[in-house]
Parts: sequence; C-alpha cells; structure tokens
Amino acid sequence: MKKSDIRWAIRIVASSIVLATVFTLLSTAALSEAGYILSFAILLLLIAVGILFDMIGVAVTAADETPFHSMAARKGKGAKEAIRMIKNADRVSNICNDVVGDITGIISGTTMAVLAARMVVDFEFPSLAINLIISGFVVGLTIGGKALGKGAAIRGSTRIVHMTALVVYRKNWLVAKLLRRR
Repeated sequence: MKKSDIRWAIRIVASSIVLATVFTLLSTAALSEAGYILSFAILLLLIAVGILFDMIGVAVTAADETPFHSMAARKGKGAKEAIRMIKNADRVSNICNDVVGDITGIISGTTMAVLAARMVVDFEFPSLAINLIISGFVVGLTIGGKALGKGAAIRGSTRIVHMTALVVYRKNWLVAKLLRRR
C-alpha cells in the first residue's frame, strides 16, 4: 500500500466525520421545526442527492477521457476538470458513492426514524406498522433510484461527467473571480 493511499484514507475519514456531523446537525435542526410535508420533502431531497452522487460516481468510473481531450484542445469549458475527474476516478467515486452516498443514506435513515416516531406520537399509529411502511418506502426509493441511475450513468457517462465538470468549472471560475476582486 502506498503512503498516498494511506494519507487519502485518513483525509477521507476525517472529512466524512466532519460532513456527517454538519449534515446531521442541519437536518436535525430543519426537522425539529418542520411539519410533515417539509420533513418528507427533506427526506426525498436526501434520497435524491444520494442517487445523484451515486450516478456521478458511476459515470466517472465508466467514462472515457478521449472526448474530453478533444474538447480541451478546443478550450471547451469543463474539459480539463472532466479529464482530472476521470484520471482520479477512484477518489471521485469514493467521495460520490461512499462519502456522500453513505452520509445521505444514514441521514435519510435517521430522518425516517424521526418521522416515524413523530407519527406514532401524533397520530397514535402502531409503531411497528409505521416503521415498516416508512423504511420500506425509503429503502425502495433509494435502491430503485440507484438501480435506474447506475444504468443511466453507464450509458450517459460522458454527458454526466461533462455536466459535473461544468459545475466544478463554474465554481472554480467564481472563486477565482471573487479572489481577484480583493
């Protein structure tokens, strides 16, 4: 095992702890003040983010660099970022599939448990029944969404990587522009 791999693992563990803590605090704060509709919307958003990042992680591992080299030669926006993402597919996939995917999965599970507990108390629903219904709903949407997303990510890897690279490009452009103003 290379030292760079060990350093990467340590950095990703530390980042995951920080991100999980921040996202848990944010979702807990949002849920404490939210009604049922907003709580379910937050839950659906968490599931959607998990699916989206899973698609990005799969697309990066399935994509071919060749079209992006052609784009980079023509100074296409996002081409350099796409090439960098594909060259680092193992790390990008780790961040997208494992870090973001696992964190959204855990937080959506926590959100589901909070919703179920509130429904048991507020509506006197049977605890087991509501837990089974909501957990089945969350698991079904997550797994079904990721199954559809994986196929789409493999078939449309170039397009997905390019769209993601454009987001990274625009973020970098904005940061560079803001730093130049100082």
